[in-house]
Amino acid sequence: MRPLAQCQTLLAAVLAGAAAMVSTSASAQDRLAERTAMIETINLHARSAPSAVEGQGIDPVVLRTMGKVPRHFFVPEELRGAAYRDRPLPIGYGQTISQPFIVALMTDLINVGPGDVVLEIGTGSGYQAAVLSPLAAKVYSIEIIPKLGETAAARLAELHFDNVEVKVGDGYYGWPAHAPFDGIVVTAAASHIPPPLVEQLARGGRMVVPVGGPFATQFLILVEKRVDGSITTRQLLPVSFVPLRGGQAR
Repeated sequence: MRPLAQCQTLLAAVLAGAAAMVSTSASAQDRLAERTAMIETINLHARSAPSAVEGQGIDPVVLRTMGKVPRHFFVPEELRGAAYRDRPLPIGYGQTISQPFIVALMTDLINVGPGDVVLEIGTGSGYQAAVLSPLAAKVYSIEIIPKLGETAAARLAELHFDNVEVKVGDGYYGWPAHAPFDGIVVTAAASHIPPPLVEQLARGGRMVVPVGGPFATQFLILVEKRVDGSITTRQLLPVSFVPLRGGQAR
């Protein structure tokens, strides 16, 4: 657990970073308060899940990024009032945007760095890709539902997340043309860890993937490929994701 002074410094940095991305209107100030509250809630969750969170908690760089990304632009307009609450929200087509704590945790676990190339499976509304964008050199994201993928790609471009490339396709098989990936984030629950994604993970890379059936307990799994090519897995915490659609069901 971080000392109080460090937590206060972190929250001040988040506040300052978020302020740079909003206007001075009253509604923008409300959003700023909501973003700050979201970060505080993520920290509370992190302290209550020490077996899943590594080190001293979620990386401050990840938290600052989440404080800057306008989550309310990634949910349906009628749900924008709930955009910064720590819970998943429906985005249409039977899909959801994950709760902020889970987005922060999955981003933190892959240890993404400025020179890294990251693959996301399940673009959804584009929010996870938007969080990854400032942290990585390039983000590739695959969405199996055409309308969601097309809308997310347009939204990300409009918001100038220019290093994100989205395609419509079956994410189970990854994106071999751009492999290997330093990090892979899977935002839907697979019945097993997809072998094509393990193959496309770079040596020294990490993948986070929820595993489990739709009517069974799902667990978030951390997959690491060591520099010698060997694979380790670690079960982190129970989660609830929509099912991964595509190749694993065939």
